[in-house]
Amino acid sequence: MRSDSIKKGLARAPHRSLLKADGFTDEELDRPLVAVVSSQNEIIPGHIHLQTIADAVKAGVRTAGGTPVQMTTIGVCDGIAMNHEGMRYSLTSREVIADSVECAVQGHQFDAMVLIPSCDKVVPGMLIAACRLNISTILISGGPMLAGEDKNSCQTDLNTLFDAVGQVTAGTMDESELKFFENTACPTCGSCSGMFTANSIACLAEGLGIALPGNGTIPAVYSERVRLAKHAGMKIMDLIEKDITALDIINAASIHNGMALDMAFGGSTNTMLHLTAISHAAGCPVTMADWDKTCSEIPNITRIAPAGSLHIQDLNKVGGVSAIIGELGRHGLLDESALTCHGTMKDWIASIPPVDGEVVRTVENAYSQVGGLRVMQGNLAPHYGVVKQSAVADDMRQHRGPARVFNSEEEACEAIFGGKINKGDVVVIRYEGPAGGPGMREMLTPTSAICGMGLDHDVALITDGRFSGATKGPAIGHVSPEAYAGGPIALIEEGDIIDIDIDKGTLNLEVSEDELVERLKHWEKPDPKYTTGVLARYAKLVSSADKGAYFG
Repeated sequence: MRSDSIKKGLARAPHRSLLKADGFTDEELDRPLVAVVSSQNEIIPGHIHLQTIADAVKAGVRTAGGTPVQMTTIGVCDGIAMNHEGMRYSLTSREVIADSVECAVQGHQFDAMVLIPSCDKVVPGMLIAACRLNISTILISGGPMLAGEDKNSCQTDLNTLFDAVGQVTAGTMDESELKFFENTACPTCGSCSGMFTANSIACLAEGLGIALPGNGTIPAVYSERVRLAKHAGMKIMDLIEKDITALDIINAASIHNGMALDMAFGGSTNTMLHLTAISHAAGCPVTMADWDKTCSEIPNITRIAPAGSLHIQDLNKVGGVSAIIGELGRHGLLDESALTCHGTMKDWIASIPPVDGEVVRTVENAYSQVGGLRVMQGNLAPHYGVVKQSAVADDMRQHRGPARVFNSEEEACEAIFGGKINKGDVVVIRYEGPAGGPGMREMLTPTSAICGMGLDHDVALITDGRFSGATKGPAIGHVSPEAYAGGPIALIEEGDIIDIDIDKGTLNLEVSEDELVERLKHWEKPDPKYTTGVLARYAKLVSSADKGAYFG
């Protein structure tokens, strides 16, 4: 066992003494040591209950003959961090989380680990660490929040609040109604209830095979979530016995399956960022061209908020991620050679009953024969951009209009809330990329303001930053190269015409190549926004969005 290096032999008597200072007995030290890595804290609703999950995992580990040892890492709530300086730390935290898990687990030579994340950057951060460490690993997330309800019994969620701010600004909602949603839209602990980034990546963990079925959809407040955590604790001991490590599970085959699953449920555009970074850590990197190919091959068979009115709890009722896996697998759209933490992909597919046909449609009756996300490319985005096409209205799949150019999210929000954006405009928010932001801030506030003010059928938005998984409408993010690197988005001038065609996957600036070359000659790279601290280091080390914004 790996842990023998800290607990076996004469030379390790000092190490054993320190472990015994923790209260461990000789009998416990004779068993495999399993790191139970939790991101529990008291600020993020998706994490506040994770001690309950950790306790259940530890019970499962002990039941199966292991010794669990709990530790923690950090997290940042994207909703709370939205639309201020705090959002610069969200994507940045993914790398900090990966590094911290690697340091703690490698430093203490654990035999295996159970990862207990919730929310946007923590899940991929932990999975990146799992790929680096390559020991037996299983992931059990905290689970999704239940949806709220309005006075007409229609489901609500966090995005309801962001849209409502725009509605109050536009005069179509009063503040008392806003207060009602404030008190009811997020009714339980858990990750926000739509197919937003946290739930998207928790569902993808199932497709990757590193999590048990139900991980992405069983609500946080259900006792079934606690039972799943106990089974995760038991399962890690099985993986140790069979010597199945993280990279036996996360490899080219499972990455393909994760990408296919993503297209089928139309997850957050952030999943492209995260799964691309995970693939890099696993040694089987994917490109935006690979994503584009997957989009063209995989049908979109379910639409959960913000692409539709349903929420994660509704998907859970009809079989969860397994239902989608089964439908894709029966049509030969998955790599059956992939291994999961609970068996082979082939056996999993064979065990799954037919889909319900409504929440999860058949491939033949798909919402679209192409995936829920779309890769965009053109002279404005030579290295690609991304849009959640399943959440775009039909009348905005093609749009051509004048650019309204802003060099920060704050400038754009001031113009939107100030009524300065007109029908037909294309809002451009730049210098918000991975290095230029730094931190590639999410733009839920401006996109929701556009929707809430009734402009989502008339106004498009593009940015070198990114979007919350709750974003809907013609919002194109991850535009690369970013403005800070001198990409074409830095050269747009007020009033330039931008042509968007989501069906064709094109994003073009109607300015001649000669003119762009001339503008580039006069472009000056801005000074870095931060010269000290983690953001300064991040800006120097981070790769571009099309590469997954990982550290080189």
